[in-house]
Amino acid sequence: MGPDPFHELIFLFESRLPYQNTLNRRYVIQPVKLHREITSHEPTVHGGPYSAGALPGLVDFSSNVSPAGPPPSVGRSLKGMMNRVSVYPDPASSSLRARLARYAGLRIRQITVGGGATAIIHDFCRAFLRGRKTLVVSPTFGEYEAAARLAGARVSRFEAMEVGAETEKLAGAIPRGGCLFLCNPNNPTGELLSKEQVGRLVRAAARRSALVMVDECFIELSRKPRESILDMAGRLSNMLVLRSLTKSFGLAGLRVGYAAGPQGIIDVLEKVRIPWSVSGPAQDMAEAALSCTSHLVSARKMIFKEAGFLRRGISGIDGFECLDTSANFMLVRTRLRGSAVRDRLIKRGILVRDCSSFGMDGHYIRIAVRTRRENKMLVEALGSI
Repeated sequence: MGPDPFHELIFLFESRLPYQNTLNRRYVIQPVKLHREITSHEPTVHGGPYSAGALPGLVDFSSNVSPAGPPPSVGRSLKGMMNRVSVYPDPASSSLRARLARYAGLRIRQITVGGGATAIIHDFCRAFLRGRKTLVVSPTFGEYEAAARLAGARVSRFEAMEVGAETEKLAGAIPRGGCLFLCNPNNPTGELLSKEQVGRLVRAAARRSALVMVDECFIELSRKPRESILDMAGRLSNMLVLRSLTKSFGLAGLRVGYAAGPQGIIDVLEKVRIPWSVSGPAQDMAEAALSCTSHLVSARKMIFKEAGFLRRGISGIDGFECLDTSANFMLVRTRLRGSAVRDRLIKRGILVRDCSSFGMDGHYIRIAVRTRRENKMLVEALGSI
């Protein structure tokens, strides 16, 4: 016989017998069997101001959020928001989904939303991946593997720092009847595949009856946003495209993500999505953000300019090497261990992402592109390490 798929957890169950008064209680030991996927699950390490024991008030380079912040339209939408706080939100997020459909050039039945892109990843895995073989590129965003394993998928990794040079090999590794997760541009490397390359991988997966989730959460802030495959989301029956308003429009605290795909996949995701997964204020402010695409264009210009400043500044510091990136963040190879660099910068009021949690060799940090004042602070701090 194979290993027991369950793991026992013992807890105390409180019961009252009819002859006992309210002060007398009996505690009964009850065994509860949990799936091994749950008992072996380790939460994914993320960046952000609450990571790594960091204190509030640090300049946060560990989160890849737009340095331009939310559009002015979001601030204006806050007026009168108190009226929404005491009212349940639309559980279907119908107005927001309709607005996103217009934004993406798709139909509302091809759009789902969630409390951040991560919530949609977990819904997707829970709905489709139990028992399926699943392939993730490594290094990449850790939530794909964590969510897939938690849902009971069998996960393997395709190790590649530069996926673009190995797309044919990757296509051949896609599991039959399984799933491929593809982050484009990839987190943490910043590599951006062309629309043609992604399309070939999706079609290769279709020939193997496999699903593909293409995570484009950073593509709107990338150097080449037109490499997005979002416009094909309704036409490729095995592909789901993931997006995040958190990154593009600076709405990290609101937790709003969306996905686009064929109606068959979207209908299933709408079935498993928990009710009221996106709050009323979040729905309203997300719609307000989508009405201000010029802010996104300005943010992208700012990122290109500041990325160049960071690259020039960091490249001149002994012991640090910036890798090529097409995203609003960059990977930096360090002579010291990444954790040591992070800890020393925390003492200087700056937080960067140690990339050892991505399964890398421990000599990398990831930094988000921020404002000129903040970027100067980082360059000066790195120069003093």
